[in-house]
Amino acid sequence: MKKTFLIFAVSAFTFFSCSSGDSGKTEGTASSTEAVKDGGQSTVQDDVSQKDVVKVAVGSPDHTTLVTALKAAEYVDVLTNAGPFTVFAPTNAAFDKLPAGTVEGLLKPESKADLRNILEYHVFVGVLKPEMLEDGQTYGQVNGDNITIGKKDGKLTVNGANIIASIPASNGIIHVIDAVLLPPAKK
Repeated sequence: MKKTFLIFAVSAFTFFSCSSGDSGKTEGTASSTEAVKDGGQSTVQDDVSQKDVVKVAVGSPDHTTLVTALKAAEYVDVLTNAGPFTVFAPTNAAFDKLPAGTVEGLLKPESKADLRNILEYHVFVGVLKPEMLEDGQTYGQVNGDNITIGKKDGKLTVNGANIIASIPASNGIIHVIDAVLLPPAKK
């Protein structure tokens, strides 16, 4: 009788121990799968670390048009990755300087390639801090075209657009600019 009870107790303990462990693994797997289905890097909730370039833009009331364009081009996850990136970020007022209907036209699904080309022209892979920028320097942008830095009386420009602020981010730096950079026409 004692032998039967001991076997039953060990079997029951083993059954319940394995069941609890399996249950935890199943829940963990489901959660991991759901996280992958629900979005990419940009969906990770982190209120403690320094903000990446996208989170900085999202938090700026002056960059809502840029954020809308990044979403339409499906570049939010790209720019939340490790980088490092230098983003020349036009303000809403900069977008407003474009001819009427330009932004609305670029946000249409059929204009996605053109929108991506323009956005890529605003991104350099690497960190270009203000103190590194000198008059006449050129940098190759993500779209394959070059930008030119200007420096006069301590003021910096990129292709003639004024750099009005520089904001460090966890994955690079943002240079706020007062004009939209338009890539040169392809020959």
